[in-house]
Amino acid sequence: MSATVAGNDIVEPEVVHNCPNCSHWLTEGTLACPDCQTLAYGAHLSQVAAQAQQLEQEQKWVEARAQWKATLAWLPEETRQAESIRQHIAQIDRQLAAQEDQKAKWTKRLGPFAPVALFLIKAKSWVFLLFKAKFLLSFLAYFGIYWALFGWAFALALVVTVTLHEMGHYIAVKRRGLPVDLPVFLPGFGAYVRWYASGVSREDLGIIALAGPVMGLAVALIAYGIFLFTHLPFFQMMAYLGAWINLLNLFPVAFIVAFDGAQATIALSRVQRILIAATCLLFFGLTVSMNPGGDPTGPHTHWIFLVLGLGMGWRALGRDVAEGNGSGKIFAIFQVLVIALGALMLRTQIQGM
Repeated sequence: MSATVAGNDIVEPEVVHNCPNCSHWLTEGTLACPDCQTLAYGAHLSQVAAQAQQLEQEQKWVEARAQWKATLAWLPEETRQAESIRQHIAQIDRQLAAQEDQKAKWTKRLGPFAPVALFLIKAKSWVFLLFKAKFLLSFLAYFGIYWALFGWAFALALVVTVTLHEMGHYIAVKRRGLPVDLPVFLPGFGAYVRWYASGVSREDLGIIALAGPVMGLAVALIAYGIFLFTHLPFFQMMAYLGAWINLLNLFPVAFIVAFDGAQATIALSRVQRILIAATCLLFFGLTVSMNPGGDPTGPHTHWIFLVLGLGMGWRALGRDVAEGNGSGKIFAIFQVLVIALGALMLRTQIQGM
């Protein structure tokens, strides 16, 4: 057995002479069993990798990089695991370089005041807020404009919904160790999170894109639960608004802005796109059938399902379909979002009539 990690320090494992899987005798220095290809130091590698991931969650990138690099000494150089770790180290290097570049820009702008400013930032003083002014000012402007136009209740429901939606993207990017900025709000359009997607797979891009609607669904469900308990109209409005906004964000075609659905769709195969389009069209038919006499112009009709269905049908005809069967994970999340958000929107509308 090996004792591998003490704090953030890496301790070399005990020499392994028998394969952990088949007990084949291994000469000193053997990294993989010649019979069953099991990694000789797999337990050690798992512990170091867990420590590295913990350091990444704490945003201690330099220490995490050292942990990942240490694992390469106990992996055969030509293995898929070693290549994956080398790519991850390169990704951390890009992030550290981006952080240093941003730090250098601010140092140049601040001139002789740079050391003082950097000290205050590390101390998490009020000066730190100045560097987040874009987020704060756009947030306040967004809230103020909608308050003036539609009242404080609508503005509050909207800003909470949009903010937490964007934080879903922010958290998903952070979890992958990529550079990301706080949301910026644009009245009339919504908000966006700026991040750097170099080397990200289609599936990861899709997960990051759908993280916003997933967070939005959770917020809308919480608001609906509070409404059921309190019967306060504000929470019903918030649940309906959240369901509608996040459903709109699933629009699969980029138009003026890149909707979350458009980014997630690139990970889907043609068949998966057709199935999602069919789900949207079935929902549209359901809303029409809820009207007296099936009148499509009735109060229950939600044209957003027709728009989503036609948009996904259009993407199904495109040439940017994912290879093979596409991402089953992205397909499942997309389908669940359409069904859950659609059902919640219909439920809150009916209770308000």
